[in-house]
Amino acid sequence: MSDSLGARLREVRTARGLSLRSVAQALGVSASLLSQVEIGRTQPSVSTLFALAAHLGVSLDDLVGQGGAAVDASDAASPPPASPRPAATTVQRSHDYPVIEMENGVRWEKLAATADGPADALLVTYQPGASSSIEGKLMRHAGVEYAYLLEGELTLQLEFDTFTLGAGDSLSFDSMRPHMFSNVADRPAKGVWFVFGRRAHNLAAPTAPGILVEPAVPASAVDVLRAMERMD
Repeated sequence: MSDSLGARLREVRTARGLSLRSVAQALGVSASLLSQVEIGRTQPSVSTLFALAAHLGVSLDDLVGQGGAAVDASDAASPPPASPRPAATTVQRSHDYPVIEMENGVRWEKLAATADGPADALLVTYQPGASSSIEGKLMRHAGVEYAYLLEGELTLQLEFDTFTLGAGDSLSFDSMRPHMFSNVADRPAKGVWFVFGRRAHNLAAPTAPGILVEPAVPASAVDVLRAMERMD
């Protein structure tokens, strides 16, 4: 998936007429790092991926794509009906989850969701030592996050507060609040995330040092997991 992700990022960047150097300068990273991401030799961190998608004007969801075929569970073995039926159930098989493997052991798997539904869903895994920002910067983006931790232990830094979550714990917060996730334990942490709110916001407002603020952040975490397909 890293090769595909990098190729999509490069395709959109060139379609926008943006140079590698100008994008790197806008994000505060090296042109060498972006080049390595585009050719699939390295993976971006969560925060860098958010910033890239925001600067290029694409959603996280589009970078991953829609994945496997959707199945109507109520009539999976029957031929398609003559006219569309409302409220059909979408089933996504486990081997069809679109995946992004990010730098430092963070993995996103896009779960089934209807295109116009109110929430996006992700299965998220943080390996030991993994963090949503290897730069140590807090990030913020549009939307509201809801999550339930299935296994392991995950640390959430939310503004000036720090929370340690274990299996069975849940969380909810406005994603515009500066935050960072990290796994300081010795085993993987895995949970299910639901993110509401897909509209991009301009985050030009001043903020405290050390907080990563993208100029136009994707609407949700799965938004760097849907616009690139419009380029096809």
